[in-house]
Amino acid sequence: MKWQKLFRAALDSILKNRMRSLLTMLGIIIGVGAVAILVSLGQSAQAAIADEIGGLGANLLFVSPAPSDAGGVRGQEGRQNEITMADVDALRQQSIELGAVSPATFSGGSQIIGGIGNWSASIQGVSPEYQAVRNWDIAQGTFFDQAEVDGRAKVAVLGQTVADELFPGQSPVGAQIRVRNVPFKVIGVLEAKGGGLGGDDQDNVILAPVTTVQSRLRGDNSVDVVFASAADPGRVDAAEAEIKAIFRSLNGISDPEQQVVDVQSQASILEFANTALNLLTALLGAIAGVSLVVGGIGIMNIMLVSVTERTREIGIRLAVGARGGDVLTQFLIEAVLLCLFGGLLGTGLAFGFAAIASALAPFEVTVGMDVVLLAVVFSAVIGVFFGFYPARKAARLDPIEALRYE
Repeated sequence: MKWQKLFRAALDSILKNRMRSLLTMLGIIIGVGAVAILVSLGQSAQAAIADEIGGLGANLLFVSPAPSDAGGVRGQEGRQNEITMADVDALRQQSIELGAVSPATFSGGSQIIGGIGNWSASIQGVSPEYQAVRNWDIAQGTFFDQAEVDGRAKVAVLGQTVADELFPGQSPVGAQIRVRNVPFKVIGVLEAKGGGLGGDDQDNVILAPVTTVQSRLRGDNSVDVVFASAADPGRVDAAEAEIKAIFRSLNGISDPEQQVVDVQSQASILEFANTALNLLTALLGAIAGVSLVVGGIGIMNIMLVSVTERTREIGIRLAVGARGGDVLTQFLIEAVLLCLFGGLLGTGLAFGFAAIASALAPFEVTVGMDVVLLAVVFSAVIGVFFGFYPARKAARLDPIEALRYE
């Protein structure tokens, strides 16, 4: 019963001065809202990165030429080592840890003519294994096979964006497009993957046999990157080591410290991205946390003013039998309630921001229950920490001196 009366008295005191209470909570509202927003942004970005990296394909490994100063007989001063189709074939034959291997040659952005007009898209030369390595299904038609790669066939598979722009409302399968005056027959359309974290459209792409892109569009036999998938999800590190060993062997290098290629896995990319995001989130959260401290100091100041204004009231309470602990508890409850209300309003601000950010950002921003719980608990801690001194001052007032206060 006593606690109910103290809680009611504290709530009445807050509601009696609504505008002052709201202004007092403003610092907590901004502080909690800022921290919740930044933490939610960091968590949502991490989830989006994990989803996007996972969507690249199961156990994906990226193999690219290492800088020339990393070793390798093909490297020349100021240039990079090269990966050729012969290297890719040797990798397929010698590897026991890899499930699928696809070379990739990029031709950059090109103007595509076909359908109702023209469109600019990225051209990539790949092999049939690319579909399995990247976990990218066909929505219409078929993917090209090894015979078409060996024959340098002029066939292409369109990304969903290219298909929609050049052939709106119709199937492009069987139609012809031109890339740098080279005709290609469309044999399939990829399923939509959506936008990347950097805002790039993953569906604005055209895939063609790697040999065709090399001979017709690039004029060389080099490979920009090799996409490979580990056969066993638990042996990605072993697959990475095997790739490096095979390329050292192909280049006649016995020193294990010298590398001809750089190999990156999804796990390493995800770990790097998460580390960067965690550091950024912690830094921004610490900056936003300053406003929480400022808000707490503001509450302490207002509570001190309240103690001064209510000195006679406190004196009367003490004179009629209230104990110092009762006064201390009432003022602590007021401080905690102010901070809790501010924390809840700040969390509501974070939810509103998340709804707006989700409509504008390339990934969905959500406020997790852990963030809400953290905001509520932290708000209560702020209330106790900054409300204790004013509450203790009120509890230590001398009843006689308080009654004589004007």
